[in-house]
Amino acid sequence: MKFNLKNRKKYLIAGGLLLATATPSFALFGIGDIVFDPTSYASLVSQATTALNQFKTIENNVTHFSFKQQWQTTLNALKSANVANMFGETNGMSIALNTNEPSASTMAWKTASVPVSSTTSTYLQGQAVGNSAQLSQLAMVEMSDSVSPDCLTAVGQYRATRGQNATANSALSQQQFDATSATNSEVQQLNLLNAAQAQQLSEMQSQAAMQVCLASQMTVANMQQRNATAQDLNTAAAVQAERAANDTSAANEGSTWRTYLP
Repeated sequence: MKFNLKNRKKYLIAGGLLLATATPSFALFGIGDIVFDPTSYASLVSQATTALNQFKTIENNVTHFSFKQQWQTTLNALKSANVANMFGETNGMSIALNTNEPSASTMAWKTASVPVSSTTSTYLQGQAVGNSAQLSQLAMVEMSDSVSPDCLTAVGQYRATRGQNATANSALSQQQFDATSATNSEVQQLNLLNAAQAQQLSEMQSQAAMQVCLASQMTVANMQQRNATAQDLNTAAAVQAERAANDTSAANEGSTWRTYLP
């Protein structure tokens, strides 16, 4: 009898453990083949919630603004340059300032500027480079003759390309501010952003050429100011040296300084 009680306790313990590890499902309406599983139901509800959130996210991504024109700005057009040409002194200048014509820029600059004559070239031949105020001035003229036509070309290129790019800029602007579903998908909007960045890069490159021109002109202008200041210093030193060597007092009028060139 004791043996049977021990075996019965073992069976009860084993049965309890089996029930404890079983899936939490149970028959409905007392019919054994219809089973409700709470764990599976909770998983389905979670999946449905996730799918609904994803759908809402996609729906928000394709939703477009109904009114975008409040952000739209206007691209200012550049007026074409029209340089007066009374006696032919500015031949080619208007073409150089409005088109991409390097040859027109070179011709216009030569026509409008004072040339260095052959007499001046002969006069400068015997002077030492690095120790001549006149050769320094010649260097400044030659630098200006080099960078100034390039600057004219840069201005003309910018005016010309700005007009040529007006159609592309207008088309991009229309699509960016389009409020319909035709251009408001996520991929389309990303393409518009890429196009806007490409246009911005082109504009920056065009303006970089203008900045190079400004830096070149500033270099020539700085050289002119620098040479003028150096010449003033040299003149002051020369005057002082002449005054020290030649007494200009009233008692020595016979030795008045006559060799000074102002």
